[in-house]
Amino acid sequence: MKKLTLTLCLAMIAMAGMAQFERAKQVYVHADLETLTKQHKIVAILPFETKISYKKQPKNFSAEGNREQEKTMSKNIQLSMFTFLLRKKEDYSVQFQDPEKTNILLKKAGVLDRPDEFTKDEIAKILGVDAVLGGRFETEQTKSEAGAIASAVMFGGFGGKTGTGTIFLTLNDGKSGELIWRLFKTMDANITSATDDLIERMMRKVARNFPYAK
Repeated sequence: MKKLTLTLCLAMIAMAGMAQFERAKQVYVHADLETLTKQHKIVAILPFETKISYKKQPKNFSAEGNREQEKTMSKNIQLSMFTFLLRKKEDYSVQFQDPEKTNILLKKAGVLDRPDEFTKDEIAKILGVDAVLGGRFETEQTKSEAGAIASAVMFGGFGGKTGTGTIFLTLNDGKSGELIWRLFKTMDANITSATDDLIERMMRKVARNFPYAK
């Protein structure tokens, strides 16, 4: 009886944790989303904009080091998104451009370090794709040691119980540059882990509403 009670308690705790993880999710869908996405064949995943902040700035904080962590996290999320979509490629009606090719083309065109100076249709033309999937990840860390965060980022994750996070996903039509789909989601500190896990959890919840799902 005690074992059963303990099991039920653990299950309830797990469900509560997931409920908190899902506590905020907003989706925008363009009126002509279905018509537009039917014309798409290849989609590029852009490096994510990232921002790491702290509730209380650690003593060993380095602005330069923080920027490097953000750059690393940006590519980690981009690669994790591609890995997930590639693994589920049979479920989608389009192909996704390899991030390595995407980043090389962006770098050659002088876009990689200043994407905000280009429109989404300009970027799509440079990449030779029909649409671009991008986004932004913001996290506010609560740990006092910046080094703990740096280690987590280097190994593809955010560490356990390090803070709160907000992720935005955007899909823009390559021809017009217009925003046709957007997802906003917040996450609790006890959910943060590897970027693969972050994307896996998020995409599982939006799979049915993801624009290219068959």
